[in-house]
Amino acid sequence: MRFGVNYTPSVGWFHHWLDFDLDAVRADLDSIAALGLDHIRVFPLWPYFQPNRTLIRERAVADLVRLVDAAAERGLDVNVDGLQGHLSSFDFLPAWTRTWHRRNLFTDPAVIEGQAAYLRTLAAALADRPNFLGMTLGNEINQFAADPHPDPDRATTDQIDAWLERMLAACEQGAPGRLHLHAEYDATWYQDDQPFTPAQAAQLGAVTAVHSWVFNGTAQRHGRLSVPTEHHAAYLIELSKAWADDPRRPVWLQEVGAPAPLIPAEHAAAFTEATVAHALDCPDLWGITWWCSHDVSRQLADFPELEYGLGLLTNERQPKDTARVLAEAAARKPGPAPVRTTALVVPADPAARSRCAPGGAVFDAYFRLTADGARPTTVLDTRAGNPAHLAARGITEVVTPDQVLPTPQGGTRS
Repeated sequence: MRFGVNYTPSVGWFHHWLDFDLDAVRADLDSIAALGLDHIRVFPLWPYFQPNRTLIRERAVADLVRLVDAAAERGLDVNVDGLQGHLSSFDFLPAWTRTWHRRNLFTDPAVIEGQAAYLRTLAAALADRPNFLGMTLGNEINQFAADPHPDPDRATTDQIDAWLERMLAACEQGAPGRLHLHAEYDATWYQDDQPFTPAQAAQLGAVTAVHSWVFNGTAQRHGRLSVPTEHHAAYLIELSKAWADDPRRPVWLQEVGAPAPLIPAEHAAAFTEATVAHALDCPDLWGITWWCSHDVSRQLADFPELEYGLGLLTNERQPKDTARVLAEAAARKPGPAPVRTTALVVPADPAARSRCAPGGAVFDAYFRLTADGARPTTVLDTRAGNPAHLAARGITEVVTPDQVLPTPQGGTRS
């Protein structure tokens, strides 16, 4: 079981790549390592590293290598996100993809060549570092592919399939055998018209990544102390398994945090403790990587209010109660969770994903089962009658949402 944190520099946020200060980075990493965590996820900003399609800045790549080496000195492994992409409400896309040079991020051949070269270059620069875990293609890059983005780069699911395969291959070419993956925000699981699909998330790349944020309607509907809010991360972990071909495919809870004001600061530690405990009750969990390491400085303008206080540590690198909760969980070194034997049926049709979203029948049924003391997982409707598939996953009971939820007339659970 891995415990880590998404590294947000305490000085300059991700703009620190413009005037990289290794001493400041070392101090940040010291404060992370002091929590007993074992890895970080880091975010080169794509336009700073590749400002022209055929120019990948050697100095920027060297700074990334220096950061990874500094992490190694402190016993921290590193996952590197490539195409940044989107972070904390801001888009960071190079000028050669926008406005006068507007080209689709997922379908334009020249853009794809540039992206592949960039990912391959970053991976190759780190391939000989023992503490380099591998590449994540980009941070929630599916937000560029559909609404509600104000200027989406629309693509079909087949085109996204081809794009993902090409980008993952570029990472593998640069650093063979490392943990290369892709990661999207929860529209992949919840939004009917998203071209990034659950099947892609659960089948392409070395592990499945899920990002859990309860400001997606969960906390608004159910409140901060509710079963859905405290189990949301576990739900996404188990929901992802319905689409996996490998019954033991690892799932990485790569982003999860305690967003104010839905999770007030005074309740953040309790939310963290509950979220981590329930995630650890999911079999085949690769690890938990909290968002994020350090608060965003109040000297920086225009962030959504919730972004300023998400850190485990303050800008002065002092741990908060949430940091102590995560540190205690890491110190306990939990073992494998037992198999979940009850499976809730979910629709395989990607056009029915909204049934899995907050307010949907699958979502509500899952949390009713959870509140009743069950430990549900999920299974696709196309696999629910397959004895071999169920046996491989240890599933002994299959239920549908209709069997769990009251009838519209107010009938009881069957």
